[in-house]
Amino acid sequence: MKLVLSSYGGRGDIEPAVVVGRELLRRGHDVRMVVPPNLVAFAEAAGLPAVAYGLDSTAILELQWKYFTLYGRTPWKLKELNRMAAETAQFAEECWAEMTKTLAVVAEGADLLLTGLIFEQPAANVAEAYDIPLVTLHYFPYRVHGQLMPILPAPLSRIAMKVNEWTAWRGTRKGEDSQRRDLGLPNASSPAPQRIAGRGSLEIQAYDELVFPGLASEWSQWAGERPFVGALAMASPTDADDEVAAWIADGTPPIFFGFGSVPIGSPANTIAMIDAACTQLGERAIVGAGGTDYGNVPHGDHVKVVGQVNYATIFPTCRAVVHHGGSGTLAACLRAGVPQLVLWTLPDQPFFAAQLKRLKVGAGRRFSTTTEKSLVKDLKRILKPEYAARAREIAPQMMTRADSVAAAADRVEAFARLKCRS
Repeated sequence: MKLVLSSYGGRGDIEPAVVVGRELLRRGHDVRMVVPPNLVAFAEAAGLPAVAYGLDSTAILELQWKYFTLYGRTPWKLKELNRMAAETAQFAEECWAEMTKTLAVVAEGADLLLTGLIFEQPAANVAEAYDIPLVTLHYFPYRVHGQLMPILPAPLSRIAMKVNEWTAWRGTRKGEDSQRRDLGLPNASSPAPQRIAGRGSLEIQAYDELVFPGLASEWSQWAGERPFVGALAMASPTDADDEVAAWIADGTPPIFFGFGSVPIGSPANTIAMIDAACTQLGERAIVGAGGTDYGNVPHGDHVKVVGQVNYATIFPTCRAVVHHGGSGTLAACLRAGVPQLVLWTLPDQPFFAAQLKRLKVGAGRRFSTTTEKSLVKDLKRILKPEYAARAREIAPQMMTRADSVAAAADRVEAFARLKCRS
């Protein structure tokens, strides 16, 4: 079968689609990845043929990081926030237009089109225009539900998500309708999530049901169309793994710090804060650079700065993990059975932090308001024996990486075959 898998965002956003694509390719299908220009090399390095679509995602990811950092620190700076919001809207309209043009070419004659969570509208419109089956791959419960925040009553959560869905659609409706007309489609009459569900699409939930209890029951009417397959991760070895493993083995288990592919604002200040906090606590630290250039920032011998590492092999040897709250990193920690602290910036990340608190395996705080004092306090909390014990208890309940990959690929194959016969 000819399968087109599109996904937009940073490396962590497109990795689930790359993981599924690689498995489908191994099973003998004709797979084509469609990703941002800056991540074509990443997809190709995974062994997948790839086409660039949309605009380079680096700029928008950095802008979003700056927007939510500013919002967290100085929400009264409305002029600056409105300027950033306008830049984001302009970027989205231009990006969607480019994505739609590329997908309209690549997806022609395809048996199935898959899209990631970010900017799923172009794929939904192209799939509708060609009348081909659509699969969405979500690493976060993006559809309306009542499990968003433990402190919110379920009805209020659903209302808030519904309002946000319609508000977002109205803000982008003009640009999307223009792209739909270019595809020969009528103007949209409802938000994309409703249109996607209305076409009977397969909406794979690429995270564990354990993290959001009650969600499967709430979505029971879509039981066959919203399967939970667990987190999808590559877990590929890196050049730094042996060196990092040797450093870990040469002392006490360290705390791992990593903040994803979006560069953080103050690398020197962040290293200084980590160094000072770990010195106070007598702990060693590994800092995963991710998308941040730490350069030659000075730090003590108890701190080691590294590039990309294999979370699947490194995390189980750490005492705890401090991270940005990305779904992939969170799942890797849960599978490794280690406590975690989420220092969040982007909107989906505090929701994951809230679930860690509910599970009693971690805590969370806004990155922009984190200080040396608060970091010490939070680390003392998650380093208590009961957090480690609870994390070890939960780890066996998580779907394994291999099982998750197989489950996702099975679902995509079965859905494509079903639609081809109908």
